[in-house]
Amino acid sequence: MTAQLTATDLTKSYDGRTVLDSVGLSVTDGTRLGIVGENGSGKSTLLRLLAGAETPDRGTVTARADGSTGYLAQEETLPAHLTVQQVIDRSLAALHAMERRMRRLETRMAAGDTTGEVLTAYADLLTAFELRGGYDADARTERALHGLGLLGLPRDRTAGDLSGGEQVRLRLAALLASAPGILLLDEPTNHLDHAALTWLEDHLRGRRGITVAVSHDRRFLERVTTALLEVDADRHHTVRYGNGYAGYLAGHAAERQRRAQAHAAWTAETGRLRESAAVTARRVAPGRAMKDGNKMAYDRAAGRVQQSLASRVRNAEERLTRLLAHPAPAPADPLRFTAVPRTASAIRPAAGRPVLAADGVAVEGRLAPVDVSVPAGGRLLVTGPNGAGKSTLLGVLAGTTTPTRGNVVRHGRTGLLAQHGQAGPPGRTLLAAFADGRPGTPEEHTAQLLSLGLFAPERLTAAVGTLSAGQRQRLALARLVTEPADVLLLDEPTNHLSPALAEELEAALAAFPGAVVVVSHDRILCDRWQGPRLALTAAEPAVAAQAFAL
Repeated sequence: MTAQLTATDLTKSYDGRTVLDSVGLSVTDGTRLGIVGENGSGKSTLLRLLAGAETPDRGTVTARADGSTGYLAQEETLPAHLTVQQVIDRSLAALHAMERRMRRLETRMAAGDTTGEVLTAYADLLTAFELRGGYDADARTERALHGLGLLGLPRDRTAGDLSGGEQVRLRLAALLASAPGILLLDEPTNHLDHAALTWLEDHLRGRRGITVAVSHDRRFLERVTTALLEVDADRHHTVRYGNGYAGYLAGHAAERQRRAQAHAAWTAETGRLRESAAVTARRVAPGRAMKDGNKMAYDRAAGRVQQSLASRVRNAEERLTRLLAHPAPAPADPLRFTAVPRTASAIRPAAGRPVLAADGVAVEGRLAPVDVSVPAGGRLLVTGPNGAGKSTLLGVLAGTTTPTRGNVVRHGRTGLLAQHGQAGPPGRTLLAAFADGRPGTPEEHTAQLLSLGLFAPERLTAAVGTLSAGQRQRLALARLVTEPADVLLLDEPTNHLSPALAEELEAALAAFPGAVVVVSHDRILCDRWQGPRLALTAAEPAVAAQAFAL
């Protein structure tokens, strides 16, 4: 049986708020579908509906495959008492049950029971077991544990003694070992290092059946997916793009152009109808002279003209009303840094003088001594494993963290995008948090925030406490790109952003005339980086880097 996953008219709401509205999709055997979209758009909700973990308000999901449907939730805590081996055995329970039934039938056949019923049952079980890769289950388990960096994990160790990252990787390894016909993954690249990421991508590219993955990892989407499905948070429906990540980017560009053309046509037509109604309303019946003295006929003709003109005015006004009721909005402008850095434009430092310099800065237990020098307009990419002190270094450079030793010199204004930014009191609205400490009227703040295309108008009144991590990140990004800065310090800036928005952010950074220091694990961002790099390593007592070249 070839795999098939179909959803029809899926609709789901929470507390009266529509998340998905009449969503449909069809995924055929061999497809690797990526699901993308902004935080809160409904990606994880859609995956839970496909997995049967939630029930839709309306609509149906049909899944057919050799084997079960396997689902990796983004947030799930394993029962603390389960051992590593028990977690694996739980995932392989269906295969083990099939194998036990086969052994019982083999025992019956060895004892002489070779009736048609027994032989048919055994043949069916054997076929299903082989299709599920039952004989390869143990080897598959070992490969998954090795590929995800867990081969050395003691099998008798309990889940409660594992870190959060180890639990996620163990759940993923156990799921892959079960070889489901339909595999549903929610942010599977979280907590994976480079080697584990590469192994997972290669494994998914080589597996049979259907794979559906929610992900923000652009390189993962680029390497794995054959098609992408974008969940539109504003319209609560989905748009499908073929040809993987490249097709998604091309489709997004084409959609932006189409919306721009539709908006231009709508604007031109509404303007024409307004003008037509106004001009026609001012016109009067021709003032030709009465030639034959027939006043009654003359008046009838004039009346027909006036009636025709009035009808044309009504038609224009009705068409204008219909158009105004269904506007074609212009696409949001690409993300850009709207404030010009003062140093880069007006107070240019002397040749060779850095706008940001750190001399031997260190933080006890968090950051080994390091030197940094960034010139005006310079670029520096900071990489390294978790715990190497990357975020701590940015805090020191921004002045939010006090170094244990060393000193920092700054020229001009520094803007910081923290990895886990604070959005203010939870009861404050999103708009109020954006406007906090800024001059201007609420109307001006609204226009400025909406112009960035980071939030839909109805979200501006949402309480900060209800925002997801990604929405808080976009709020911090909105404040950053609209404030003047000479140096931008960005900690994992593409985390939680949709792939399209991450692409826009990269383009905005490339056009920014000031200096930029970025901490990132984003493989596409790192591969595209042009400029000096600083690799921090937790094991080294000291790491030094200079970034003098523009």
